[in-house]
Amino acid sequence: MSATANPSGRLDLASASRIVDVALARGRSLQLKPLTVAVLDAGGHLVAFQREDGSGILRPQIAIGKAWGALGMGLGGRTLAERAQAHPGFYAALAATSEGRMVPVPGGVLVRNAEGDVVGAVGISGDLPDNDEDCALAGIKAAGWHADPG
Repeated sequence: MSATANPSGRLDLASASRIVDVALARGRSLQLKPLTVAVLDAGGHLVAFQREDGSGILRPQIAIGKAWGALGMGLGGRTLAERAQAHPGFYAALAATSEGRMVPVPGGVLVRNAEGDVVGAVGISGDLPDNDEDCALAGIKAAGWHADPG
């Protein structure tokens, strides 16, 4: 873990803000569509959030849903997407149980500390899911944490 990551092992505002800033910069460098980035702590609370100008009106809910679903299931969005295709009935039930808060697609990435413990999750929405995930990975790495996309 780099000096940027919080030594207490908690995902704090400074780390979350770094994740957001780097993720958005990565999106700009790739010339992606406008992005929305949400960072949740291990308890599912929103720590940092930004929505770029021109990002769609549903993007905040999608970004939070990607992070919340990954956090709630303990699996990155890539794995959730694969499992949702294999078990659509179960994931329909999860969507209902979570009151629609779970979005099982790439772009929801778990944030882990050096010991492998989940300290939060990042959700990004705005471009293709693989591109959203790429930006989340860049932000998490730059903040000194370990990314787990699934």
